[in-house]
Amino acid sequence: MLECEACGELYGPRANIHVCQCGEPLRFKYLFGEIKEGTGVWKRYADFLPFEVESDLTIGGGNTPLSKAPKLSDDLGIELYLKNETMNPTWSFKDRGTVFSLRRALDLGMTRLGTVSTGNMAASVSAYGANNEMQTFVLVPADISEKKIRQISIYGPKIIKVDGDYGDLYYESFELAGENIYFTNSNSPFRVEGYKTIAFEIFEEKLPSYVMIPTSSGGLFRGISKGFRELEKSGMIDEMPTLVSVQAEGCSPIVEAYRSGHEEIKRWSEPDTFASAISNPYPPGGNDVLRKLDRYDGICVGVSDEDIIAAQREIANEGIFCQPSSSVALAGLKILRKQGTIENGSDVVSIITGSGLKTRSAVDLKDVINCGLDNLEDCLDRFFKYSK
Repeated sequence: MLECEACGELYGPRANIHVCQCGEPLRFKYLFGEIKEGTGVWKRYADFLPFEVESDLTIGGGNTPLSKAPKLSDDLGIELYLKNETMNPTWSFKDRGTVFSLRRALDLGMTRLGTVSTGNMAASVSAYGANNEMQTFVLVPADISEKKIRQISIYGPKIIKVDGDYGDLYYESFELAGENIYFTNSNSPFRVEGYKTIAFEIFEEKLPSYVMIPTSSGGLFRGISKGFRELEKSGMIDEMPTLVSVQAEGCSPIVEAYRSGHEEIKRWSEPDTFASAISNPYPPGGNDVLRKLDRYDGICVGVSDEDIIAAQREIANEGIFCQPSSSVALAGLKILRKQGTIENGSDVVSIITGSGLKTRSAVDLKDVINCGLDNLEDCLDRFFKYSK
């Protein structure tokens, strides 16, 4: 059963609907159970999932590592762990939600998939669509970079560059869908069910005090929140970790509403941030994120592009190359540590949402010189006093 947390409207499980008639996102009712033995994500968490996901539908996904970040832990005076979602098949957390959306489309008898995306979800939907021989359509912003287009197009989808407001495009796609094509967009209740498995995996390894979540449309935050809430309701944890929503200051409608004490977000007029993957000017799950921040005593913080880029390099020093949209979480953590909001010695998990290979233009080239083969000793001598 699908329900709207804003107005309480209920919809049957066969309803081909993503958004309530009041305009707010839907979610499945809470599920309860226990984690089973085994290695497969969809089998292990079967009690918490609204329907079965067959193994032949997936190309992997989930079971991503939770790695200690020793240098950052020492620098920040905490125990920091990085949940590395770059290890999913198309290098981002979106694959978890795509599996569920694919299952839903097949249940409805659909043969075509569609999505609205700035990059990560487009690649994920295209890859899973190709693997399951479904015709796939991707609606992207007109100003999307050619490098992102290349990563998407290798899977063979039909790509349509749309000139217009990205926030409006999200809702317009659902109007286009009907019985011809199944659109799986960022805040779908089916995607949320996939994203919540991140919370289960974190719990299985180490229950932290804080979880840092990069936030755009709100789907990831909603999913992780729902996962921990279901663990709590099932008696598996005593209380949820404090969830921290982090946005780039150049496009931060949720942060702005949180700071102002408003219950609803306002459209961000001119997004301007290097973290383009999270620059949604009117996030469809934004109001629900605000409700959950209030209900579960969460935290919301905005960070500058300068801090985002610095954090990306610090995460690279731990051996993980992530997108700027991922490093917002560490940038937010550093602000909260400086303020004393996150206490010394706290256990913190930061979600690494996507790979830096998707946005290589964000990386400045440093310590690169040209050198001839017969002059290598002199070149090495530029960096340190070289001797054989």
